[in-house]
Amino acid sequence: MFKRFASLQWKAFFRSSSLGKSLAIKIIMIFFGIYMLACLVLMGVGLFFILEKTFPGVDPMLKVSSYFLYWILGELVFRYFMQKLPVIDIKPFLLMSIKKDSIVHYILGRSAFSFFNFLALFLFVPFGIVLLIKGYPALNVLVWLFVIACISQFINFLNFIINKSDKVLLGLLLVLITFYAVDYFQLYPIQEIFGNIFYQLYANPIWAIIPLVLAILTYAVNYRFLRNKLYLDSAVKEQVKEAETAELGWTKRFGSIAPFLQLDLKLIWRNKRTKTQVFMSLLMILYGLFFYSQDVYGSTSAIFAFVGIFITGIFMVNFGQFIPAWDSEYYTMLMAQNIPMRKYLDSKAGLIYVSIVVMFLLSIPYVYFGWQALAINFACAIYNLGVNVPVVLFFGSRNKKRIDLQKSALGNMQGASATQFLVILPLMVLPCLIYFLFDFFISFEVATAALAVLGLIGLAFRNKLLDKITSIYRSKKYGMIAGFSENN
Repeated sequence: MFKRFASLQWKAFFRSSSLGKSLAIKIIMIFFGIYMLACLVLMGVGLFFILEKTFPGVDPMLKVSSYFLYWILGELVFRYFMQKLPVIDIKPFLLMSIKKDSIVHYILGRSAFSFFNFLALFLFVPFGIVLLIKGYPALNVLVWLFVIACISQFINFLNFIINKSDKVLLGLLLVLITFYAVDYFQLYPIQEIFGNIFYQLYANPIWAIIPLVLAILTYAVNYRFLRNKLYLDSAVKEQVKEAETAELGWTKRFGSIAPFLQLDLKLIWRNKRTKTQVFMSLLMILYGLFFYSQDVYGSTSAIFAFVGIFITGIFMVNFGQFIPAWDSEYYTMLMAQNIPMRKYLDSKAGLIYVSIVVMFLLSIPYVYFGWQALAINFACAIYNLGVNVPVVLFFGSRNKKRIDLQKSALGNMQGASATQFLVILPLMVLPCLIYFLFDFFISFEVATAALAVLGLIGLAFRNKLLDKITSIYRSKKYGMIAGFSENN
């Protein structure tokens, strides 16, 4: 039966009307996956020697165990956004003489061979081989690799449960940030405690039974849940829920753009792709930790201009570059109404302005790494407000591809075109180049002031810029309507 299900899905893929696009995307993803796995293998081979040199006198195996908790939590978050859970069209099978158990086992069994389940193995198997070469006990190392495989499956099946609730994801992110902060500021030895626990899985092979039981338990929980939901009535009958409404009365203070702003906020909250963009943007506030905590960059490196633009403008990039494609499902209706295009664009710009301010406020704690971090983030936020917002709206006039809001954001190329790649140049590269030139030839203070001044100039000419962009949207209105009307 498993072979039959796989054969049907294989035929469905090659008989799809969008075969060319799907095949091209899969080929690109395959090359990307091979590159990622190759990097993990190289990292696994060199991990022992890196840890041995960085932490002399400390067993590299113990050090790996101390960071394994963060690997598990990080992989859960990564899988939530990136991993597509295996889904088949089960409605036709429910009318046939096919055991429901076989369908459920196929769904769960297929997920067990997901690409994401091999990420940890491609990292830790080469590390384990190095351990064997270095004379570590073969039984302990092999059982430890078995533990890694069990933990990967546990994470895989736990991802099924997490995907059913955004609250679980938020709780997971909170735990990850809390653990890291508590350990970073040395309030409690979280890393040491969990490091000893995971090290025991290597030192005492008998404890390998624990991750094995956890993997089996999560499989059983998912099996029970899916089996109970696998009925024809639940598949064809729409569940009636009480509609949830939000007044959003506070938006009235924004005047005539308030109705459009309310529509945007409701769109973001009610749809999976836009909601994911918000979560991704909030998560990216931690991006600066990868750079500010490294002394190799100094305190005024040009890389921090990129970090500042990225952190304060991440929602602008994620959300703004697809304006007005977010409204593609009802864009024709909007354009048929007596709705001023300028008000429509003002509401989009206003939403992005708020996001930039919020992201800057969230980035203020980076002042811990020096006043330069706060200064450059502030300058980049002003540059985003004055220059990059009009740039994003201008490039948005080139969007003509429809977007399905119910699909996940990451790994989804729907709505993307050459425009999304070209817009990176003025958004990210240009301000970094400006900063680098002023910083290299004059000083850090002048470089940050230059970005801030350009942003202020853009804000001063905001109305004129939006008027020009509005006229462009009007001239391209019918082309957008035609493009958004195409489903494929």
